[in-house]
Amino acid sequence: MASKLVNAALMAAYRRGFEIRRHPAVRRQRMFAARGVDLVLDVGAATGLFGKELRQFGYTGRIVSFEPMAASFATLRERAQGDTLWDVRNVALGDEAGEASINVASNRDSSSLLPMEHAHTDAEPGVTYVGQEVIRVERLDDIAGELIGDAGKVFLKLDTQGFERNVLAGGKETLDRLVGLQLELSFVPLYSGGMLVDEAISMAYGAGFQLEVIEQGWAAPSGQMLQADGIFFRS
Repeated sequence: MASKLVNAALMAAYRRGFEIRRHPAVRRQRMFAARGVDLVLDVGAATGLFGKELRQFGYTGRIVSFEPMAASFATLRERAQGDTLWDVRNVALGDEAGEASINVASNRDSSSLLPMEHAHTDAEPGVTYVGQEVIRVERLDDIAGELIGDAGKVFLKLDTQGFERNVLAGGKETLDRLVGLQLELSFVPLYSGGMLVDEAISMAYGAGFQLEVIEQGWAAPSGQMLQADGIFFRS
């Protein structure tokens, strides 16, 4: 009886244009387990949903989350409270250490150190920059020794709204210590100066990684896919 109800619910969703599928974090966790990932560097953590999903779907290793904006960091810190293996840092990563002004977006998730391009505002006209916030920036290579410690299999996730190239430029030495990498793959310019998909994939392959998974990301109201997440592991 239960299976019939489930099948009926699935068919009802399909007829309305919806697809019910396994959460992508389940597949990611299987890949982590297969490779023995014991440290995840979560760069651009926002309010900590990525770390929360890691825990929900079985990852038990260390997490270090980086979020520079005060309001988002407050939520991140609260979400990680009580988890002794989840460290949170109120800082951005980039190619130069110091201070910078980040553009604060009305939805916070689109906040970036880079200006928005027209493709972004055309897809989401209601999202605009509403101010700026001074943040602290560090280089990954400068802090990697302390972060990684005795971890053997390190995975780096970047969600930095176009600033990925800068983060990677400040972590060239650390890339050699990674087993895996997650990058946003932008198919059109969303932030001025941000990497597009061809450069991102070329950079990852040049560092010895191979693309294994593309996860659906952000689409425009027209249906055009603007961005996806690429998961790379050492070949």
